[in-house]
Amino acid sequence: MTGYLVSLSMGLVVGAAYGLVHVRSPAPPMIALVGLFGMVLGQRAVDLAKRRFVPPAQTSIQRSLEQ
Repeated sequence: MTGYLVSLSMGLVVGAAYGLVHVRSPAPPMIALVGLFGMVLGQRAVDLAKRRFVPPAQTSIQRSLEQ
């Protein structure tokens, strides 16, 4: 949850800074949204790949039960 709040607050700070110096966003809104969507998809793909291909780590409790 804190990640969302940090992201939102940093976005507000950058947006306010752009407004104060009268600078437009460096990317047109549609391109920016597509870029954000790509970032989200990329993060999800990495998470999915990790869950599928990397075996879960065993805890010390699991190891002691197996012995």
